[in-house]
Amino acid sequence: MQIEWDVNPEILRLFDLIPIRYYSLLFISGLLLGLHVVKKLWKRDGWQISDLDRLSIFIFIATIGGARLGHCLFYEPTYYLSHPLEIFLPFKIQNGNFEFIGFQGLASHGGILAVFIAIWAFSKKSNLNFFSILDKVSIGGALTAVFIRLGNFMNSEIIGKATNSNYGVVFKRVDNVLRHPSQLYEAFAYLIIFLIILLAYTNKQSRKEGFVFGLFFTLLFIARFLIEYFKINQVEFEEGMIINMGQTLSIPFILLGITIMIMKFNPAQNNDNYP
Repeated sequence: MQIEWDVNPEILRLFDLIPIRYYSLLFISGLLLGLHVVKKLWKRDGWQISDLDRLSIFIFIATIGGARLGHCLFYEPTYYLSHPLEIFLPFKIQNGNFEFIGFQGLASHGGILAVFIAIWAFSKKSNLNFFSILDKVSIGGALTAVFIRLGNFMNSEIIGKATNSNYGVVFKRVDNVLRHPSQLYEAFAYLIIFLIILLAYTNKQSRKEGFVFGLFFTLLFIARFLIEYFKINQVEFEEGMIINMGQTLSIPFILLGITIMIMKFNPAQNNDNYP
């Protein structure tokens, strides 16, 4: 039950300059598969695909921008506030040398919050029901999250704590310690959540608009909160915290999810535009 993991995160470099990583390919694959699922649900409700095409652009920008800002402001504010250009630029120039580094550092909490705001703005412009959009997008989002965590595993990042047993993964690019594969724990949890909320979506007894989204938030961030106990801390200041930054940020999302579920659970009520 021991795995030695020593995969190079880079597949190749274009023009000996731009790295193509497994993480990027998995991230994009997750977004495309998530979009495919949402498109199926979108068509099922008789909505215009042209609206989804526009929304997908909003979501893509919000996902990257929000996740990047979330990491910079929540985890490394001191550094990035003194180097603001590095928040938005995927490269750095040191000693006259140009280095393409991509956006190293993305926080899911920031990405999800930004997507939430983007969907709200889009719903106002399109006159589509805000919570109905959230229900559909949350299902695709759960599937996308699976691929993002697989990308983290390929990067040998967000690694777990030592197992102190003969079980675990040795991330050779980090050290020789047997560790919990916390990325895989999360990927598996998100896959289960995807199946649960998809089932809830197809269950007419719990399909008041917004309930599936509330269920998604609740399950996703409870899973995130619990799995954080198996991870090493991401930044040094977390060492003195009772619960780390990921857990702290998860609490308001869990409370919001539970609140929405309570507000939206009404199995007796059917909605005409949410068949």
